Amino acid sequence: MKVLAIDIGASGGRAMIGSLHGRRIEIQEIHRFSNDPVMVGDTMYWDILRLFHEIKQSLIKSKQYGKVDSIAVDTWGVDFGLLDKSGSLLENPVHYRDKRTKGMLERSFEFLNKEEFYQITGNQFMEINTAFQLLALKEKRGEVLNRAGHMLLIPDLIHYFLTGKIKSEMSIASTTQLFDMNKKTWAYPVIEKLGLPAGIFPELVPSGTVVGNLSKAICTELGMDPVKVTAVCGHDTQSALAATPAKEKDFIFLSCGTWSLMGTELEQPLLNQKAERLNLTNEAGYDGKISLMKNMIGLWLVQESRRQWMREGKELNFGDLEQLAAEAEPFRFFIDPDDPVFTPAGNMPERIRNYCRRTGQQVPESEGEIVRCINESLAMKYRSAREQIEEAAGKKYGTIYMTGGGTKSRLLCAMTANACGCLLSAGPAEATVLGNVAVQLIANGGISSVKDAREMIAHSFFPEHYIPAEENHWNTAYKRFKEVMIC
Repeated sequence: MKVLAIDIGASGGRAMIGSLHGRRIEIQEIHRFSNDPVMVGDTMYWDILRLFHEIKQSLIKSKQYGKVDSIAVDTWGVDFGLLDKSGSLLENPVHYRDKRTKGMLERSFEFLNKEEFYQITGNQFMEINTAFQLLALKEKRGEVLNRAGHMLLIPDLIHYFLTGKIKSEMSIASTTQLFDMNKKTWAYPVIEKLGLPAGIFPELVPSGTVVGNLSKAICTELGMDPVKVTAVCGHDTQSALAATPAKEKDFIFLSCGTWSLMGTELEQPLLNQKAERLNLTNEAGYDGKISLMKNMIGLWLVQESRRQWMREGKELNFGDLEQLAAEAEPFRFFIDPDDPVFTPAGNMPERIRNYCRRTGQQVPESEGEIVRCINESLAMKYRSAREQIEEAAGKKYGTIYMTGGGTKSRLLCAMTANACGCLLSAGPAEATVLGNVAVQLIANGGISSVKDAREMIAHSFFPEHYIPAEENHWNTAYKRFKEVMIC
């Protein structure tokens, strides 16, 4: 049994063939491509047509490996495309880092109070969320919203391009702050109070639903058979969670990429005042599970710093930066990775220096000092998030299961184990793709359950374990980090 998994993140995408061999899952990369936002005037867009071109290249290359049983796409959350009433794309999707949502979160509280908002949707309040993007569109470009027939989140939009079918998968819908976490429907009371058109929200389907087959037009263009297209966990975090090789029922996961998402898996959403106060997010996962999580900026800080140094003519790869960071003196500088100043693109190293000046710290100058500051601050942020999740869930967790690109940084993994004072299980790096593959294989009858898939992944891809060390030094430094957070 073979499936094609296409995983698109905020900086790039890849297509992999996943195959089942007894009790082993194997993946093979067949195509990789960048995902570059495009500025037009003062608006930042996703180049969705270029991404769809790359998806077609993935389909073409997949033919070399024989017939696949299904295809599925997962992506980042919150962003969307609008179709007009005839089904044509109105404009390229706008990037969540675009400035249009500035002030929209506070504006939304004029329509409904914060407590009611959270009790229905259970999402962490972030201005990038779909609700605030749509509110900005309504108030600043209402004529575009008036022309819309359907709102499709990015994986749903790509599935529509492939099949012509309009559906919205639940995990990606639950990133919008417009999804009712209790009823598992669109949050129509919220939609109505925000003044958004209720008719644009499509039919919801659970993860693992077959949306349709490749359209005749795509099959003719690419010379392919009408393969099934499956709506896996469309939000990449939920795909990664499906592949997290945890053995325990109760565990902490950390999906570490451009964004970091740390959380635990629950049977029911947690929508109480404590979860709201801690600004935790609830998301729909596979098989009716709920993820209670904290969204945090992740490797974006290193990625954007490296882009700045490249603009300055410094050709440093991530391995070089990690080595420089390892050589830098520890615990000299801290930042709050989630400070809004770090969200937009631009000169990240200078913003980090300004943050340190503003909070009365020494100022990092070298590349190694900047990257060490980022990594130590991320590790401390993970400790803070873990404490919040344990407080909200009323449980203690012994191991952190880390997946995603962050597992390739041995320095960050060791720092996270040290900061959190617990065992860190790192891997697989390709968890998002593996979760995409696993849900397709479950939908096709090759695997019986997510529990079964996690066991198979644990035996197919061996995680690396990091044992905490120097706990006294990290505990002392954590107190300093919390003081900086308050400044």
